[in-house]
Amino acid sequence: MSVTLKSPPSSFLSSSLPKSRLGFANGSSSSTLLFKFNRSFPVLRASSGSSSSVDTGLSTELDAVSTFSEIVPDTVIFDDFEKFPPTAATVSSSLLLGILSLPDTIFRNAVDMALADSTCSPLDNPELRLSCFVNKALVNVGGDLAKLVPGRVSTEVDACLAYDTHGIIRRVHDLLRLYDEIAVPPERLLFKIPSTWQGIEASRLLESEGIQTHLTFVYSFAQAAAAAQAGASVIQIFVGRVRDWARSHSGDPEIEAAIQRGEDPGLALVTKAYNYIHKYGHKSKLMAAAVRNKQDIFSLLGVDYIIAPLKVLQSLKESITSPDEKYSCVRRLSPQSAARYEFTAEELTKWDQLSLASAMGPASVELLAAGLDGYINQAKRVEELLDKIWPPPNV
Repeated sequence: MSVTLKSPPSSFLSSSLPKSRLGFANGSSSSTLLFKFNRSFPVLRASSGSSSSVDTGLSTELDAVSTFSEIVPDTVIFDDFEKFPPTAATVSSSLLLGILSLPDTIFRNAVDMALADSTCSPLDNPELRLSCFVNKALVNVGGDLAKLVPGRVSTEVDACLAYDTHGIIRRVHDLLRLYDEIAVPPERLLFKIPSTWQGIEASRLLESEGIQTHLTFVYSFAQAAAAAQAGASVIQIFVGRVRDWARSHSGDPEIEAAIQRGEDPGLALVTKAYNYIHKYGHKSKLMAAAVRNKQDIFSLLGVDYIIAPLKVLQSLKESITSPDEKYSCVRRLSPQSAARYEFTAEELTKWDQLSLASAMGPASVELLAAGLDGYINQAKRVEELLDKIWPPPNV
């Protein structure tokens, strides 16, 4: 997917940010620049009562679905800031690639300042120097995003550390220290970590320190339940990727069980994870990503966050709700329905590394590996580009 980022109105930018146009390719439904919107994309506050019908006074399908779930567009056009005010963002290697793809972007100064950093430049080891530059660039861009949005900024943790619990923790501490240097407080931050066992364990330890984590690449119930037990602040499940795998593969017991019940495996995974979190009182918020159409959204109403393509959201905004709609906007997921859901003894285990590995089927193993490969390749491309332009002229 091609994404074009244009300068927002000046009220959204700090004075140090140059106004310019940024365009980059976003090949993943895990958004590089993730903005949540209020007003035109109303903020979700899931109903705490038992009522499941939308107030008939709501005029569009987008109004209706936003009553039950926070709707998160997976791309952004900066020219739409007045129309769709952003409230939160994600910074990643993919975003850095976009910034580096053009000589003049609104965040390019943040990257240039990272390359001029006096802490990184003296390092003799090229790998350590480039890693230092990347961390500084992520934090500088994250700091600029924190000036644009009132909500949290999620920062990607190097996927090369996905199987190193202590490496993840050290990296998060390093990033926190850098954010502290530019006066971004911890409560404004999330750290996006892959859902390997080591990543889940890192999340548990970081959350015990009061550091908020965002576990991604969740493709199985075992991962979701282990992440919830770890106390992850946000757990992200990719609905469409699970469905895509099921269409071209077989042999995953969890997916085949959902299909035998007549359920979409991606939607079924989100539903089961939601029910587990709410039935057993875990604090985690659940994010459904890679939704592909309006029916996916209707089927997930009540989940905390839904990341959806702008074309789907635009269609929702243009559709007027009426009693004879083909799909009624009814809350599908709720604490009340979660309380009635029955789990097996095996599903209620206290997850550890061995039980998680045994429970993850081929779909979650393959999709997790593919996601990690994608993140690692993007990070390598960022380092290659930074290496080509370092040292900048003023260093």
